[in-house]
Amino acid sequence: MAVKIEKKIKGYSVVSLEDKTKEAAKASAASAAAAAKADELPVADVIQMHERIERPEILIGSTYKIKSPLFEHALYVTINDIVLNAGTEHESRRPFEIFINSKNMDHFQWIVALTRIMSAVFRKGGDVTFLVDEMKAVFDPRGGYFKAGGVYMPSLVAEMGAIVEDHLKSIGMIHDPEMSDAQRALIAEKRAAYEQRGSKKNSDVTPAAASAAVESRSEDVAVTGEGASFPPTATLCHKCSTKALVLMDGCATCLNCGYSKCG
Repeated sequence: MAVKIEKKIKGYSVVSLEDKTKEAAKASAASAAAAAKADELPVADVIQMHERIERPEILIGSTYKIKSPLFEHALYVTINDIVLNAGTEHESRRPFEIFINSKNMDHFQWIVALTRIMSAVFRKGGDVTFLVDEMKAVFDPRGGYFKAGGVYMPSLVAEMGAIVEDHLKSIGMIHDPEMSDAQRALIAEKRAAYEQRGSKKNSDVTPAAASAAVESRSEDVAVTGEGASFPPTATLCHKCSTKALVLMDGCATCLNCGYSKCG
């Protein structure tokens, strides 16, 4: 293909094979120098969690107790952790294995299967927090139950998921969003208003009726479980799954998370 030169030629030079060889040598030398410089930079030898990590002789862990109305005996959930990059700025703690023990042997098969699968997922590495959502979404067809404090658990597996969630929060794998100051102030205001309303009602009744009300109230509180801090007449809040929803000024209000049906 012919190319027409419309401008005046001021000079020219011929590129020989030797010139091309020199340019290639310069480029390769520059790349080699850059690679050598990169090798001289310090590289952090970070150990990531994966299935090829061998189990150490000693692991640290925690044991949690589950006292469910579905079982006569308690369940004890033990989660052991492995510490990666100990003593460095990259130190992290990851779950490595889980065990569930109980005197009750009725569900021994599926408990052993569940713990082995969960331990395999832990050793696989990566993001294991999805186990929490999967386990907490399991519902018992016979119905759930309220554990101590009035928190509703749809099944025994869901409570195990809640334990795994608490453990992952304690080792820093799950970060629980903190309440804002405005939300804390709102909850404190709602609780104070409810207590003030209750004390006003008690002042309007006779001493004998008040004494009977206190006795019945203490009995109801004892039935709700240890550590119950909400009124015995409270219902379940669908937002925080806690039995803390009361009727205030004609509107359902949660004394635990501040949720209000009226906004």
